[in-house]
Amino acid sequence: MAAVKKRKKNLVIVESPAKVKTIRKFLGSNYDVAASNGHVRDLPKSKLGVDVEHDYEPHYITIRGKGELLAGLRKQVKKADRIYLATDPDREGEAISWHLIYALKLDDMPDKEVYRITFNEITKKAVTESLKNAREIDMDLVNAQQTRRILDRMVGYRISPLLWEKVKRGLSAGRVQSAALRMVGDREDEISSFIPQEYWTVDALLTAQGHKKPLCFHYYGDISPEGKTQKRELTDGAEVEKLKKELEQASFAVKDIKVSERTRKPPLPFTTSTLQQEASKSLNFSTQKTMRIAQQLYEGVEIKGHGTTALITYLRTDSTRISDEAKEAAAAFIGEQYGEEYLPENGSAARKESREGKIQDAHEAIRPTDVTLQPSQIKDLLPRDQFRLYQLIWKRFVAGQMSGARYEMTQVRVSADEKHLFTLSASRVLFDGFESVYRDDMEDNKDDGTLRFPLQKDTALSLDTIDAKRHFTQPAPHYTEASLVRAMEEEGIGRPSTYAPTITTIMARHYVAKENKNLYMTELGEVVNGIMKKSFPSIVDPRFTANMESLLDGIADGEVKWKTVVENFYPDLDDAVLQAEKDLEKVKIADEESDEICELCGRRMVIKYGPHGRFLACPGFPECHNTKPYYEKIGVACPKCGKDIVERKTRKGRKYYGCIDNPACDFMVWQKPSGINCPKCGGMMLEKGNRLVCMNEECGHVQERPRDEEAADVKTEEKREA
Repeated sequence: MAAVKKRKKNLVIVESPAKVKTIRKFLGSNYDVAASNGHVRDLPKSKLGVDVEHDYEPHYITIRGKGELLAGLRKQVKKADRIYLATDPDREGEAISWHLIYALKLDDMPDKEVYRITFNEITKKAVTESLKNAREIDMDLVNAQQTRRILDRMVGYRISPLLWEKVKRGLSAGRVQSAALRMVGDREDEISSFIPQEYWTVDALLTAQGHKKPLCFHYYGDISPEGKTQKRELTDGAEVEKLKKELEQASFAVKDIKVSERTRKPPLPFTTSTLQQEASKSLNFSTQKTMRIAQQLYEGVEIKGHGTTALITYLRTDSTRISDEAKEAAAAFIGEQYGEEYLPENGSAARKESREGKIQDAHEAIRPTDVTLQPSQIKDLLPRDQFRLYQLIWKRFVAGQMSGARYEMTQVRVSADEKHLFTLSASRVLFDGFESVYRDDMEDNKDDGTLRFPLQKDTALSLDTIDAKRHFTQPAPHYTEASLVRAMEEEGIGRPSTYAPTITTIMARHYVAKENKNLYMTELGEVVNGIMKKSFPSIVDPRFTANMESLLDGIADGEVKWKTVVENFYPDLDDAVLQAEKDLEKVKIADEESDEICELCGRRMVIKYGPHGRFLACPGFPECHNTKPYYEKIGVACPKCGKDIVERKTRKGRKYYGCIDNPACDFMVWQKPSGINCPKCGGMMLEKGNRLVCMNEECGHVQERPRDEEAADVKTEEKREA
């Protein structure tokens, strides 16, 4: 009788325990599934962990608290014939699998078969296909990840102690976070130095005979005697008044009408960056919250009637690629649910990605794993936030596989006495296409809606009113989490997996504060950013950080040796740290004596620095616990009550200037008051870069700041000495 062939036992090791249940139901009884709970080895916390004198060899140790987990995994390994390392399908996941081989001593077990498998989505087909395409560890990906880890460790462990010595303990400096902080600081400087410029808009409300409601036409410019038009910028109130009087006596008629058709292409499916941006705008999610919920949807959630189900594909990607299988499934679904006319004629009508050079196409875009699982079907089965994010991803993906939306665009040009030109743009939907599913609010609609009545060339129009409005140009907006992610992506700083952690870190360190979605530099952030810009300009330079990302990509592609990158980086860093230790003076940001007397014990209070800025504390602590806010006087009197104006901070750290008698006096401004009154309206002039700007927006007066003769003499003397 022939012997029965023994079935081999298989062990699949994933990162997250949440995946275990989802994957286990796809595999047979001879498969066991276990989790590593993320990384199992890392560089030691107590020291640099990289031997800079011996070929930059890293020294890895088992992460504290992982001993019991690894012991359990070793027992499971002993029972298995094949071990499949199924950590996340990215460089970090590749590195975790490599570390697992060492931590579990799999290289010392010749009787075990060890494979690496990856899948972009946790579905039965994807998991079983990955088992058929098992491979060895990709050491190029591992080396790219450990180079990133080593570089970040070098920056953090060499520069952070310098910040502790010069500023305060507990601070940190990271390679990517320092570049991101620099970007926030540069935007703050740009806003602070921005000088608003006056401009005017003039609108004419015109009505055709037989119609009651007027149409609003916008002033464009002048018409020459030869009939040519030229755009005219209105920047002076007197000029506008003259124009307004002229127009009130003018005759208006339609000069010409142009009708065209425009197609709006559907949006690309989500990448990590665009998902974070749209979730922030549409759902008011922070980047951290978006990634946390997306991780849950990727790993699998319990759905009644479906069991534990993974709803989306892998969430860390900068690719907009969609697999052919997913495209076919989407086309079948759209044809059935919406009709064949909603399918593009020549494949996907989505916009082409404009960042082709920066995309790592290892993964697909973020999409639903099953397009037929509509959000409405599971709305009552998911927590609210999970449902909202899934619905956003589902709609974006389905819309991206549909045909474009078609509009009829009408532009009407109206002349006033054949001397001045006004325009109106209007649109009418011919076919809604992808907009039947998803409205891409990232694209502005600059038309004025639909024409309320038809117009023809030479139609006479009667003037109802001329509406002239004064405006001032605005500075670039403060970064939000979403716009900072977008800027980091455009600059090539970081990768999809680092955007959210970077922003979370600079906020957790109180370098940056968030108010009403906007990010502001705190005083502590200004100090740290100043030190980094002065002593480590290359590290905070976005171009340097972006170039380093390119080198990491080169390592991942097998084109660059990882130790070459490290050995070229560290000596320059070491020299910069040693020079900074000599050059930098200790920042006087804490424990300075103040003029305030403690009302509880009579000691002179000191200025200390906390997570949210400076405060006054009694030096008699712990006997005396008295503390109170610290406000720095700027030497300018409040225009409302005459008391001192002081520098204040919002609860989250944003700087502003207000009366010391707050809340009795509610005076406050965001720019520093100069103490000089406006010569036009008498209002307070505020400092903006090298100019003074009237705080009354309706006035808008701007003038040069008075020259500080003493400061100028000092600068001149410094130049001579240099």
